[in-house]
Amino acid sequence: MTAQHSIDLSVVPSASPRDLRVLFISHAYVVGVNQGKLAAVAQVAGVTVGLLAPSNWKALEWGRLLPLESPYPQLQLYSAPVTFSGRVGAYFYAPWVLWQVMRDFKPDLIQVETEVFSLCAFEAAILGRVRGTPMVLFGWENQPRQLSRTRWQICQFVLNTAKAIIAGNQDGAKVMQEWDYHGLLEVMPQMGVDPQFFAPAPTNSAIFRIGFLGRLAHSKGIDLIFTAVAKLRDRGIASQIILCGSGPEEAALRQLAADLHITELVTWRGAVPHSQAPTELSQFDVLVLPSRSTATWKEQFGHVLIEAMSMGIPVIGSDSGEIPNVIGRNDLVFPEEDVSVLTDILARLITDSQWRQEAGHHGLMRVHQLYSHDRIAQRLIALWQKVLDNSETPIDLPQL
Repeated sequence: MTAQHSIDLSVVPSASPRDLRVLFISHAYVVGVNQGKLAAVAQVAGVTVGLLAPSNWKALEWGRLLPLESPYPQLQLYSAPVTFSGRVGAYFYAPWVLWQVMRDFKPDLIQVETEVFSLCAFEAAILGRVRGTPMVLFGWENQPRQLSRTRWQICQFVLNTAKAIIAGNQDGAKVMQEWDYHGLLEVMPQMGVDPQFFAPAPTNSAIFRIGFLGRLAHSKGIDLIFTAVAKLRDRGIASQIILCGSGPEEAALRQLAADLHITELVTWRGAVPHSQAPTELSQFDVLVLPSRSTATWKEQFGHVLIEAMSMGIPVIGSDSGEIPNVIGRNDLVFPEEDVSVLTDILARLITDSQWRQEAGHHGLMRVHQLYSHDRIAQRLIALWQKVLDNSETPIDLPQL
């Protein structure tokens, strides 16, 4: 195990009664930009944040290792290899690694951000019980999947251990209730956005640009954008498509563009590093997320929506999963697969500049109210207060 930005634990002064030490355990934060929420929490007086993340996390979709990044020196980072790297439900740390991190960091509370049936959540729950440290768990699971007997036993142990559960979406909260969880339950995304990083930028284009940023997969419904643009053309409404991403559907989409005779209207930007996402999004006049649900998947949140909204870019989405709740406006949401309604919404955005401006302003305000890192940090601390108020050793958290 390696500790990054670590300190000599033998000279750490004893914590004051108001100090709160929170240890996050999650693979999601190997990517530095995702740590913005943790940094926002650490900015609150009296709160110290630690993070345990894998040192060998593998992005299976791209077949490459992701090193643990460390852009925020105020976070105390620990890294260690995991078994079954890249497999969200199966990976786990060597037990002594968790024990050593807990012993070194001495958390008052641990927040584990992985699914309730995962091995990582299971081992954290065991250690939390042994040490008497309350555990909060975050998960995205939004479908009541059938679990094996062993997984179900793990799930029930974690549910019975967690002092609070955060579901990333409304459907996820329902699943937790269906799985017999009766404790503190809140709905909020795993992470928000940095409004300074995803800030509004001036746009100036002669033709309306319809953008998509994400994986080029069938479940993302990108073909619906192509069909809608062809329908707009037939109505005499000019537009073009900007695709940012890569994936298995690219060849089929290129063929579809040729079949619809819109090849010249599509710009292929390829995979985009997250650090370049604001630059790419600034080229969009609207972002469309036309996801389609399958038997095993529906949109869990659609983080790109709040990135675009933070920049004042209007967004349109299907009614798959959490998308309608994220957007928060029925007139910007269309039924899955309904390309006619999608086309009508796009046509209105293109021809009604006042409504387009209103839609962009709506998203911008919604991010500041619900989805900034600071706002999510505030909600987390309020939830932790409830957990600690019910624990045997309550801590007086700072007032927000």
